[in-house]
Amino acid sequence: MKTLYIVRHAKSSWDFPALPDHDRPLLEKGKKRTKKVIDFLVKQNVNVDFIISSSALRARETADYIARGLGYDPADIKLDPSLYHADNELLFDQFLDLNDQYKSLMMVGHNPTLTNFVNNWLKPPIDWLPTSGVVCLKFDTDQWEHIRTATAKVAFVAFPKLINGK
Repeated sequence: MKTLYIVRHAKSSWDFPALPDHDRPLLEKGKKRTKKVIDFLVKQNVNVDFIISSSALRARETADYIARGLGYDPADIKLDPSLYHADNELLFDQFLDLNDQYKSLMMVGHNPTLTNFVNNWLKPPIDWLPTSGVVCLKFDTDQWEHIRTATAKVAFVAFPKLINGK
């Protein structure tokens, strides 16, 4: 069994129009919403073996924040610049060389790619994965390279607005 957590980065700032999109930081509001998601993940006993993140600042900050909340060393996050403008195929390619010793993986990235990716399994599909949203998928396989064809189960879909609490 392999578990995949797909996470869209937290809400980011548009306060600096001259700043390149790749370098936009998180808003405090985004961090607060992500804290709700982290609390939810902790209550679900989420444990990740490996985290891959887009190299965009807002994704890196989100991955770092969630990693710390789950007790994962942020220094072990793999930054992949290709996730910034990825498509479905590139996301599936991430699994080809992934160590099968990892039972769970978290991938932090961007829309519209992540929405399109999770909609391979969500029935009915979602219109848009919101910022700080997480989709957890469980695959009936012991090899990451087989997740495309493995039977999958949606364990949960968590959006900040759907999570009760602070």
